[in-house]
Amino acid sequence: MPPLAHSLLRPLRWSERALDAVIAPVVFTAMAALIGVITLQIVSRVFFTAVGWTEEVARFLLVWITFLAATLAFRRGRHIAVTFVVDALPGLPRRLARIAALLVALGFLAALVIIGVEYMQVQSFQKSASLRLSMTWVYAVMPLASAIMAWFALVDIVALALGESSPDTPPDAEEPAA
Repeated sequence: MPPLAHSLLRPLRWSERALDAVIAPVVFTAMAALIGVITLQIVSRVFFTAVGWTEEVARFLLVWITFLAATLAFRRGRHIAVTFVVDALPGLPRRLARIAALLVALGFLAALVIIGVEYMQVQSFQKSASLRLSMTWVYAVMPLASAIMAWFALVDIVALALGESSPDTPPDAEEPAA
């Protein structure tokens, strides 16, 4: 890759790693909280009176974990994909096919951001049953995660357009020396 392209990609890849570094511990913490809440729910039902809010918190945590973990999977190229045709293509056609696939994903994710924001607005008056939490906060993860995945797709499109051979390198892979 030419030095100019590498210098253009460096801040974009840095932003990906920064988002990844923030989201990964959030997902881990939410998983630990989910385990704690479900354990509390089980123990309280068996030995005491059931704690009413645990089911609701577990459901909301699971929704947030699902969407945020999807961003991590998207960044690492771990979503389900059938790539044998694209992998069989030579250099330039392979890159063009990957760019086309990422453009389709980008379009879908942009639509999901718009739909998610509209859904948040429609549900903004609704409160959760136990916690009385505005459902806006529960549904906010959909446009948030979609926007993050759209950013990842955009960075990969730029990387492929600039000639990077494989935009879905693992986040811990070392960058080549400048």
